[in-house]
Amino acid sequence: MTCGALKKRPKTKIPTFLPATKLLISDSYCHYLKGPLQSNAELKASVKEHWEGETCGTRYAASESRARYFEEIEEARYRLEPYIREFANFAESKGKKILEIGVGAGTDFSNWVKYADKACGVDLTESAIRLTDERLKLAGIDPSRYELSTSDAENLPFADGSFDLVYSWGVLHHTPNTEKAFREVFRILKPGAKVKAMIYHVNSWTGLLLWGRYCLFRGRPFESKKSAIFQHLESPGTKAYTLPETRMFLEKIGYTDISLSTRLGPGDLLKINPSKKYQSAFFRLAWKFYPRWLIETFGRHFGLYLLIEAKNP
Repeated sequence: MTCGALKKRPKTKIPTFLPATKLLISDSYCHYLKGPLQSNAELKASVKEHWEGETCGTRYAASESRARYFEEIEEARYRLEPYIREFANFAESKGKKILEIGVGAGTDFSNWVKYADKACGVDLTESAIRLTDERLKLAGIDPSRYELSTSDAENLPFADGSFDLVYSWGVLHHTPNTEKAFREVFRILKPGAKVKAMIYHVNSWTGLLLWGRYCLFRGRPFESKKSAIFQHLESPGTKAYTLPETRMFLEKIGYTDISLSTRLGPGDLLKINPSKKYQSAFFRLAWKFYPRWLIETFGRHFGLYLLIEAKNP
């Protein structure tokens, strides 16, 4: 069984610049941003460069043993984000054909392979595909059980109605047109099939921290949290949404049985290992004096993680 017949697409000419245009990202998002914007192609190239440089989760692994290296990545992922297993419900994929968009270092994908009849994984970066393939080979997984390839989430190379489940954790907010990516997911889902995805929630502690550091403290209090997230959270152009915005664009695409919820991410609690871009005095102080217990107790509705479950009717 293959992951689905490749879909032939006509070549389209992408403009080299889109100053202040709404072709770059969705209409519902663009007006929150300030200044000139990169073209779709330029922004994707920047996103790709960022994640080629550091595949998600790899900063938590240091072992010289490659088997232990991947174990360290998995241990950190499910310690920092313990709700992933419950949300994904990997065993639910038994007998199904599934797609994961954004495999990273392969932690979740290796669990899909254990249960799914066929597991397909795509990622924008060669480094993620290489790491995931290495992990599965080290585990002795039969290569016929999975397929891996580089792909753009906005232009998935699969035929309509190919999958029983599409899963994506913390990925689709990085592609320039997130709503287009969800339309692609809708297209490749079988009737009655489900998407499970996590994107970022704008009304979050992480968003507030970034707004405070890069907007308020720089004398730009009227600049939005969306703009701060777009410019300063992880790869260039990261987006975050409210729950009503998310429901609105999902319904517009045609999804039904939509379920949305939020979770505190490790960034909301500053429990992550900070990357190089978060080494300023502001962030060092924040890491030291941050009221984690208070946020864990009273701030759960302001988590960065916005969990989505929805069906193609």
